[in-house]
Amino acid sequence: MSDHSDERATMIAAGDLQEFAPRGREHCRRHPSALTLQLRRLQPASELCSSDGAAGLVGSLREVTIHERQRESWQLRKGVSDVGEEVDYDEELYVASNMVIWSKGSKNQASTVYKAFTVDSPVLQALWCDFTIPQEKSEKADGSDEIVEKCICILQNSCINVHSIEGKDYIAALPFQVANVWPTKYGLLFERSSSSHEVPPSPPREPLPTMFSMLHPLDEITPLVCVFGSTRVQYVADYTLRIVFLNAEPSIVMTYDTVQSLHTVWALRRVKPEEQNTVLKFSEQMGTPQHMATSSSLTAHLRSFSKGDSPVGSPFQNYSSIHSQSRSVSSPSMQSRSPSISNMAALSRSHSPALGVHSFSGVQRFNFSSNTQSPKRHSITHSPNSTSSDSFLIPETEPIVPELCIDHLWTETVTNMREKNSQASKVFITTDLCGQKFLCFLVESQLQLRCVKFQESNDKSQLIFGSVTNLQAKDAAPVQGIDTLLVLEGSGNLVLYSGVVRVGKVFIPGLPAPSLTMSNQMPRPSTPLDSVSTPSKPLNKHLGPLEEGVLLSPVPELRDSSKLHDSTYVEDCTFQQLGTFIHALRDPVHNRVTLELSNNTMVRITIPEIATSELVKRCLQGVKAILPKEVAVQMLVKWYNAYNAPGGPSYHSEWNLFVTCLMNMMGYNTERLSWTRNLDFEGSLSPVIAPKKARPSETGSDEDWEYLLSCDYHRNFESHPVAKALRLDPLEVLALKDDFSQSLSLDSSTLLFTHIPAIFFVLHLIYEELKLNSLMGEGIRSLVVLLVQLARDLKLEAYIDYYYRDYPALVKTSRQACIIDQVQTGFMHHPSFFSAEPPSIFQWLSSCLKGEGVQPYPYLPGICERSKLVVLSVALYILGDESAVSNEASHYLYKITSGQRKQQIEQDDNRCSFRHSTSVSSLAEKLVIWMTNVGFTLRDLESLPFGVALPIRDAIYYCREQPASDWPEAVCLLIGRQDLSKQACEGNLQKGKSSVGPVLSSDIPSGTESEEDEDGMNDMNEEVMSLIWSEDLRVQEVRRLLQSARPVRVNVVQMPEASDHEYIEEKENRLLQLCQRTMALPVGRGMFTLFSYHPVPTEQLPIPKLNLTGRAPPRNTTVDLNSGNIDVPPNMACWASFHNGVAAGLKIAPASQIDSAWIVYNKPKIAELANEYAGFLMALGLNGHLTKLATLNIHDYLTKGHEMTSIGLLLGVSAAKLGTMDMAITRLLSIHIPALLPPTSTELDVPHNVQVAAVIGIGLVYQGTAHRHTAEVLLAEIGRPPGPEMEYCTDRESYSLASGLALGMVCLGHGSNLIGMSDLNVPEQLYQYMVGGHRRFQAGMHREKHKSPSYQIKEGDTINVDVTCPGATLALAMIYLKTNNRSIADWLQAPDTMYLLDFVKPEFLLLRTLARCLILWDDILPNSKWVNSNVPQIIRENSISLHATELPSSEDLSLETLAQAHVYIIAGACLSLGFRFAGSENLAAFKCLYKYATDFLKCLSAPTASITGHYNLETCLSVLLLSLAMVMAGSGNLKVLQLCRFMHKKTGGEMNYGFHLAHHMALGLLFLGGGRYSLSTSNSSIAALLCALYPHFPVHSTDNRYHLQALRHLYVLAAEPRLLTPVDVDSNTPCYALIEVTYKGTQWYAEATEELMAPTLLPELHLLKQIRVKGPRYWELLIDLSKGTNHLKSILSKGGVLYVKLRAGQLSYKEDPMGWRSLLAQTVTHQNSEARAFKPEAISAFTSDPALFSFADYFCKPTVNMGQKQEILDLFSSILYECVTQENPEMLPTYIAIDQAVRRLERREMSETFELWQIKLVLEFFSSRSHQERMSRNPNRGLFMNSEFLPVMKCTIDNTLDQWLQAGGDVSLHSYLSGQPTEESQLSMLACFLIYHSVPTPSQLAAGGLEGSTNFSELLLKFKQLNMPVRALLRLAPLLLRNPQSMVL
Repeated sequence: MSDHSDERATMIAAGDLQEFAPRGREHCRRHPSALTLQLRRLQPASELCSSDGAAGLVGSLREVTIHERQRESWQLRKGVSDVGEEVDYDEELYVASNMVIWSKGSKNQASTVYKAFTVDSPVLQALWCDFTIPQEKSEKADGSDEIVEKCICILQNSCINVHSIEGKDYIAALPFQVANVWPTKYGLLFERSSSSHEVPPSPPREPLPTMFSMLHPLDEITPLVCVFGSTRVQYVADYTLRIVFLNAEPSIVMTYDTVQSLHTVWALRRVKPEEQNTVLKFSEQMGTPQHMATSSSLTAHLRSFSKGDSPVGSPFQNYSSIHSQSRSVSSPSMQSRSPSISNMAALSRSHSPALGVHSFSGVQRFNFSSNTQSPKRHSITHSPNSTSSDSFLIPETEPIVPELCIDHLWTETVTNMREKNSQASKVFITTDLCGQKFLCFLVESQLQLRCVKFQESNDKSQLIFGSVTNLQAKDAAPVQGIDTLLVLEGSGNLVLYSGVVRVGKVFIPGLPAPSLTMSNQMPRPSTPLDSVSTPSKPLNKHLGPLEEGVLLSPVPELRDSSKLHDSTYVEDCTFQQLGTFIHALRDPVHNRVTLELSNNTMVRITIPEIATSELVKRCLQGVKAILPKEVAVQMLVKWYNAYNAPGGPSYHSEWNLFVTCLMNMMGYNTERLSWTRNLDFEGSLSPVIAPKKARPSETGSDEDWEYLLSCDYHRNFESHPVAKALRLDPLEVLALKDDFSQSLSLDSSTLLFTHIPAIFFVLHLIYEELKLNSLMGEGIRSLVVLLVQLARDLKLEAYIDYYYRDYPALVKTSRQACIIDQVQTGFMHHPSFFSAEPPSIFQWLSSCLKGEGVQPYPYLPGICERSKLVVLSVALYILGDESAVSNEASHYLYKITSGQRKQQIEQDDNRCSFRHSTSVSSLAEKLVIWMTNVGFTLRDLESLPFGVALPIRDAIYYCREQPASDWPEAVCLLIGRQDLSKQACEGNLQKGKSSVGPVLSSDIPSGTESEEDEDGMNDMNEEVMSLIWSEDLRVQEVRRLLQSARPVRVNVVQMPEASDHEYIEEKENRLLQLCQRTMALPVGRGMFTLFSYHPVPTEQLPIPKLNLTGRAPPRNTTVDLNSGNIDVPPNMACWASFHNGVAAGLKIAPASQIDSAWIVYNKPKIAELANEYAGFLMALGLNGHLTKLATLNIHDYLTKGHEMTSIGLLLGVSAAKLGTMDMAITRLLSIHIPALLPPTSTELDVPHNVQVAAVIGIGLVYQGTAHRHTAEVLLAEIGRPPGPEMEYCTDRESYSLASGLALGMVCLGHGSNLIGMSDLNVPEQLYQYMVGGHRRFQAGMHREKHKSPSYQIKEGDTINVDVTCPGATLALAMIYLKTNNRSIADWLQAPDTMYLLDFVKPEFLLLRTLARCLILWDDILPNSKWVNSNVPQIIRENSISLHATELPSSEDLSLETLAQAHVYIIAGACLSLGFRFAGSENLAAFKCLYKYATDFLKCLSAPTASITGHYNLETCLSVLLLSLAMVMAGSGNLKVLQLCRFMHKKTGGEMNYGFHLAHHMALGLLFLGGGRYSLSTSNSSIAALLCALYPHFPVHSTDNRYHLQALRHLYVLAAEPRLLTPVDVDSNTPCYALIEVTYKGTQWYAEATEELMAPTLLPELHLLKQIRVKGPRYWELLIDLSKGTNHLKSILSKGGVLYVKLRAGQLSYKEDPMGWRSLLAQTVTHQNSEARAFKPEAISAFTSDPALFSFADYFCKPTVNMGQKQEILDLFSSILYECVTQENPEMLPTYIAIDQAVRRLERREMSETFELWQIKLVLEFFSSRSHQERMSRNPNRGLFMNSEFLPVMKCTIDNTLDQWLQAGGDVSLHSYLSGQPTEESQLSMLACFLIYHSVPTPSQLAAGGLEGSTNFSELLLKFKQLNMPVRALLRLAPLLLRNPQSMVL
């Protein structure tokens, strides 16, 4: 190809030239390096210039930079964005001295420095590498995706730094000198630098491995294994092998053997297990002692060498070094095997500790010739002469298991004249234009580029290499973007190749091309001598073979720009005249490459694309697919040259150029052909186009006029309506001029001549494909002209007729034909797939719709994808064939491939991927899901022609009405349900603060902004809360009641007789009372703000202060408790601060991003806040974040010995590990529980409260596990007697209670099936604890401790029931929870005789009743009758009713006992009611509890209150309030809120801290999590609530005697998110929506449905069957819970956001609460015609779609003097109305298109029949059988298209065509059918008639033998096989029967 004459023609213009300098270079100058920093530190700035020392320093600094300049290097790659997809810019990695600079950017985005790294020693190499982190083994089963860490690796002398993009840093020490490091698919590959003295020494010994791999910075560096053939497996230890190239995809390595001078290619892969074993056993063959000795001396030798010592000489030294070495192996200090690593990076990776910092323990672990299979096995047992003294030679280390392996693939053949230094300096893989792959390597010493073709084997398992082609080249670089490569020839020319085919020279604007005369003077590269004159090689190379030995240094160094010998340039005379020339290529990225010029500058050029216009690209693809590869490459090369010639064509004339080029290659003379001659190239003077163009003549000629007449513009203008309106006569081109040239013939010797039919057919298929894209109309018109020409020349009548019907105006009859001789036609290759009937996609669809049989449709894989999609979707949806899309679609499609090559039929993997999709019921759903799987989107649908799209739209319309909630996002997008797609894609309102700021609290003036922020409640989502409670300000009221950050108001009136001092004391006493309330508030606030905040990781969590001061009116003076006037209890506020900390910590949502560092960062600096921090830690445990706290820090906190911190931490950690039996946490807790320590252990002084917390912790960690040992210990601890000293004497009750609760949790709900615990007699023991009796003998290991009695408390040998009863009662309740076990429940029955009643504390009756009811769970009923049934008869008969006013008198009964028993039993029953209906908002339960609560309130003020006791009544009232709040949790019920507020205001008298605590907990539960959370009734939740709501409240703020206050917060474990918030998907704001909740049937009620207005709290999910968003306002949406609740749970946990979408014509409930303004309501009121009723202006009220607004605005609004347009406006209005009401606005364009097409037909202006085809398809779809069946199956389905519109349109078309027929159309129809020419004016209408009525072609008619028919019935018979509709036959019959009268009048 490259003969000289051809060279001038094929120049290729390179695009945008620009100067190139690495971005890192200038950044380096500004980047502070270590030296400049030192310099600044040495001297103040002023002296820098003055003193000589400084100048000297500066001077040395400059020298440094000069040295650095020479050591710079950089590499470029295609940019990768953060998401991972490729972007069109370059990334650069620049290295200079100690710096690595990574920058990104390109010509349009300025390049920016992304990261700069500075390291301690000079950087040897920097590279990008991706490491894969394999996931856990368990997940491997489902083919888990490995996580890829994208990293940068920086190689220094002794270590390698790895920095990942996520910010992890690793440093791995290197155990040897590394010569080179390569990135691979798996990790890094190292080459050990082979030093000179490793030439094999005299004693024969195993060489060391030279190549190593590291799969992750935390892994070991392991040697590489190589496999030769199938047998030899060994380590790569050949130091003569050097890697010259490594590639990831395909994973191959290329090496060069310096001895044999051969290149070899290997496959790089993971080692197979059997190969590992071979390598590890490989050493055992030669196990003699001397081998042992040598091998270990080698070990030592390498050891010492790797430390940098000189290799040792004498054997003694050797011996001693071995000795010391083997000793040191065992000492851990020598061999620290963990790399230094930043604490960000995770340490464990497959648990392999990485190598030591300096000691290469590895060498001892390669089993070269030592056989240590197991670490402990000593030396050679099988060799008889081994002595014990040898044993120290074998260090006890395990072998390193290799991970990667190279497998031999190909070695180049040996040639006789092979130079020594022929190592490849550059290797790359390139693809040619037809997709064949080549491995190219440049051997500079030979000036050769060797290209090896390779391909994957059919089973994709290996690569097959072909032959080598040599190209002359001085340098080369691949151009991946366009599948070519650039070669720099010896002559200095830059030439483009595709594979090994030369494309042409590259012309670089601005660089002088080496002129041809010059290059001729230079010897042409043909003899080995020419290379004398190549500039970048020193001349002494060629002095002769003698001096070869001198040149040891490998070639690549010479090419480095710094080492260029300028002298050789000067000596080389030929180049002096040239000035600059290119001497190297580097950094190819995509289609950009950098040229290094001889004057040391660099320019970056772009190699142009192969084609830019979509049409040309398509055609090239098609032609390429069909031609044999060799021909295809040649064709593409010719086109590329034509297209990219200097000064080539612009975008618009690209097609014209393509046509000319293609036809020339087919043998046409485009000069003589009139239409191609006139194609416009926009004056491009390309050498490809005939030179005649280049000589413009000054004078005009006749041809110019004809050119004007025949140009497209003129033709289009003639058919333009304006021309018709102005009655311009069409101008005729004089056809005479062309007569002489009618007989053009083709040149049959051209490249593509024989392939014309194949190319024609492919272009026809592309034409059909383009018809399916309505955006390609212009392209189709261009293409059809070419097709007509080819069809005419190939004499394909059927095709010509077909094109005529499509484009009657374009296909004129008088066009030139070119004659192809019969002889030549014989040469043409007619492919097998060529069909005489033109394949037509519309015809195919039409046949399907009519239900006729269809032939498979031909398609080109990869090019005609739309045709394939349409064919398959119609087959599925219309023909109902579900197998069409499942796997092999052969009976609807047949693939066309070039006959030459065997093409593997590639199966689309994703065709059947929707098999496992969840709910596919109907064909419509199958279709929609299949389409998204093949990547079809809404945009594609919009560009399909409306007739073709209609079936797909119909399916979409159906799916939109009834979607499944679990479809993937793409499906939901396609069916236009953005609500669902957004749901699938995410589920979070904006995090943290909502868009609406906090509404100011009502009780203070809004001026004090700063104060407002500090109450800890300003991060609530106001937007949602204002929807839930829209009608009042209850949220503000709650905020006011719960705030504790502002001083309280102390309102005391000064009595006249009181002195000032007394008054101050009185105020302070009053403040002390109020503070009891203030200190109780934080617990409630924690409930209210639960999980409402996402903290910023860089800021501390704001904890509001607990304000215990007051302000006294009227002067607002401050009242303070610290004034010393009254006695204040010590440490009064310490638990209050703890609760305050918990409340603040509970604001943090579980989904927040929190790490260990942030938790520690929040630690307060001042000791006073330690209690708050303790609470904060507990809160973090409750919301699950404490698991992230490092064990080290936990240990830190516990050793401080701060009691509160320990309590918070132990409870927090346990809550976070709920039910996991985590061993580490168990150890942590056991230290704090003496009973869990061994009896001999030292007595630890653990504070009592910490022990209580630890016991509960054990209960939490072992919850529900029924762990025997734990249960046994806890059972004993309930009755733990007081010890001999002071221990266990105070606050015993809380410890016993905690043990009982913990025991209950451990055996939660197990009832009588406690496996393996029958010998413990748990229930009996608990019963005894409950009712008392003799203490049993203490079992277990601690009996020694309890032998001596206490000196403080005299208990005797009976059980102290007062201590043990509560714990035992609740333990029974929890063990038998919900088991309905009657026998246990009867133990808990309240005593029914006065005598027995006296034995039981009334308080314990509450617990017993509660326990009994919890066991008999299913018997609880929400009515007062059931509540009273729990009261024993004796009490019922004799007790005072709660309303009584005067006392009944009785002698033998203690009224006080009865009254107290009565109220406590009722409270216990009510509390159990609260548990049973927790979070259910059950109305009956609420009414029942509310009644009792009001009764108790009245009772408090009744005179009889003193009998029962105020304290008891307050306790019961608090219990009732809590029960009410549990039932109404999260609902914010107003009545309960009023009760709470009433209790809030009571501060005097009996009201103590505990009651306030209870009341505000009730308030908090009522608004749990701001209304987003509710309570669950699972076993675990009930256990947590029992701990939190234990009905004995502390008397004062430091009281922990009966119950540890910290446990009050365990309610968090029972809270679950249940708020469903509808969010309007268009406006992204929360809104109201009607939802319908269906309950599953249970034993109490049948399946029931209830309607709720969301946002609302849902009932517990296990009770529900399904939830649906109900119409009519929003699109319906069904969440089916029968398949599992996970989908809904994930929605709720992400904030409960459920996206909903308003239906068109509907308004939201906020704007239109009653639904009176909706569109449908209005139409009902106006009974007149729809179009009039619908005022376009009103549309804004009905839809939010801006496109519809604009349409109404511009097309439906009447303007002044409308005239005839009024009718169109009415039509548009009614169409718009139709679309809006029927919910398919996307049909609007279809309606309008049909209407416009019909109007155009009426005006007879249809120049293309495209739209008529679409209307025909629409009509056929609606009359198709499948559609009729669907309608009959589903009669109430919405109308997809207006029932009246289509018949009207159909009728109009029929009438228009019939009128044309009567007005003379029959003549032209007759002449068409008889094959005579028709007059031109009738052509368009004739084509419309033929298309619309499906008239067969004249040839088909002739074949049908219709001539002799005499009557209509005969015609009917004969037309049967032509599939022609009868109504069309009626119109044709008169012509065919020679009957002048038409049968249709």
